[in-house]
Amino acid sequence: HRMHIRQHTAQFARSLLTMSASTKFVTDQQYPGTAVARMLAARERVGSLSHVDLSGDWEQTRRKLLWAAGLKDLVNARPGMGYTGHAFNDANHCDATCMLGEVSHNLNDGSERVQGIATGNRLGPGIEMASLPELGEGGSWSTCTNGCHLEPPRDVAHIQFRSRIAFKLVWCPDKFESFVLVDDAGSLLASGKPTGNLPRLGERRANFGLVQGSKYAEQAVKFGATGE
Repeated sequence: HRMHIRQHTAQFARSLLTMSASTKFVTDQQYPGTAVARMLAARERVGSLSHVDLSGDWEQTRRKLLWAAGLKDLVNARPGMGYTGHAFNDANHCDATCMLGEVSHNLNDGSERVQGIATGNRLGPGIEMASLPELGEGGSWSTCTNGCHLEPPRDVAHIQFRSRIAFKLVWCPDKFESFVLVDDAGSLLASGKPTGNLPRLGERRANFGLVQGSKYAEQAVKFGATGE
């Protein structure tokens, strides 16, 4: 009887291993650079943040955004070597992108390169240093949002890393005092109205300008009309 139980247990363990092996690497056919499990975990973290959570002092709010994205708060590191002080803090570095390790060293070059981004834009070492490992396989970065107004998007996430975004921060017109977080399809994930030392108004206005007319602007326009 004990032998039968041991055999059954071993068989069950083998089936679990097979199951985990088959489900470990969930791939995105259209954007194969996406770290899918990490991206979904980032959105789950965003989902745990209420409007109140994202409406405190801006630096505290920004740290929550970094945490949700799977990024460390590294304001003293050198740019390119894990520095995240710019993340969500200007017009452009507002895409939380979760990419697989093998694409995190991709350079912005070749015929498919992103306009307005330096050729040879190497983020690999910085991504490795700044990424929180507990969020899952792959790494995270706050990539540039410019080019996302096109369909399909031609921004750093989608072109350089062949990855969807976990979420995008968009400041809401016309006051640009509130922001929304939207997913890769432009659906609303969260919102906030932070206080304190916000990014300069010109940066917040330019941030919306980068998405204006696209699916990523819709929720910001709607929220700006009702939630500000």
